[in-house]
Amino acid sequence: MSIGQGVAHGMTIGFNPMMRELYALPKPIVAAVNGVAAGGGVGLALAADIAIASHSASFVQVFGPKLGLIPDLGCTWHLPRLVGRARALGLALTGDKLPAETAAEWGLIWKCVKDTALMEEAMTVATKLANGPTNAFGEIRKAIDAGARNGYSEQLDYERDVQGMLGDHPNFAEGVKAFLTKREPAFKA
Repeated sequence: MSIGQGVAHGMTIGFNPMMRELYALPKPIVAAVNGVAAGGGVGLALAADIAIASHSASFVQVFGPKLGLIPDLGCTWHLPRLVGRARALGLALTGDKLPAETAAEWGLIWKCVKDTALMEEAMTVATKLANGPTNAFGEIRKAIDAGARNGYSEQLDYERDVQGMLGDHPNFAEGVKAFLTKREPAFKA
């Protein structure tokens, strides 16, 4: 087996299945990025639904300019969708570090926070999501992805169908009751 075949095999049996499982999770993923996210670390952060980075964090695509490879772990899929083709190519071809503040301005991550507030912010968001209607959150993830490939009319039909399904879940009834009685809902998983 050549070195390249070994690299591809490692991706086939290890990294790619892990990334597919993360992407397919029916619950939201929160990432806290502290320091340099390089190469596959960027892909891992981008697989999260909400990525929060500290001010001292940065993102760098090292594979092309440093290793003669292409970005992996989903970077070539996520980057152009999040920041556009020109910025994705600029990052992948130059290997320049992208500061967390710029990553937030470009829409690569949800937000950039003070270094000392990173874990508290990430845990606050994770707790909020964990206490929410996680069944609906999984469907929101799917709907956002479907919207990228559907036309407007097709997406309206998709939303209608999912609303019909979610409207039969006890979480919807709980949400309505909580709204009418002016209290926080107590959702079930």
